[in-house]
Amino acid sequence: MPARTGLHRPDPASTEAAMDRTLAALTAVFRALGPGEHTLDIALMRTDDLPLCHGAEFPSGADVELTGILGDDDYYTLAMLLVFALEGSTVTDATLIATTITEPCPRVCGWTVRDGWLHPMDPATLEAALTPCPGTPTGSRTAYAALALPQPSADAKESVRG
Repeated sequence: MPARTGLHRPDPASTEAAMDRTLAALTAVFRALGPGEHTLDIALMRTDDLPLCHGAEFPSGADVELTGILGDDDYYTLAMLLVFALEGSTVTDATLIATTITEPCPRVCGWTVRDGWLHPMDPATLEAALTPCPGTPTGSRTAYAALALPQPSADAKESVRG
């Protein structure tokens, strides 16, 4: 079976740095979203043109760091995909969409991955990204501009992972 072209093993140091940024990014996302029940969905395109996506649900009051410690497979898969998106050598495009369950309809915001970090999507771009295929039912939701997430400093001496 031939190897897939366009996909190579990322540099270990780059992957470790992306792991630190992923933990910082997920913590910042949850701070930006505030309290409530949230769903995070990540979609990315690998350099070998294979699309990947995954979602994880976080109940009201969930602590992203505690969720990871407790071993939620959905959290680990989402975090792993975000690591590769933030590392960037095997991913060409990635978005992270957050849905907060609110009444009377859910609120949705999102970020795109650029230059190793999450950057907010404006509502028009988000709506275009969320447009379902023709004939697919869509639920009511309110799209809003995601907050800009504080980027961890490049000269931080201590790893986010401790």
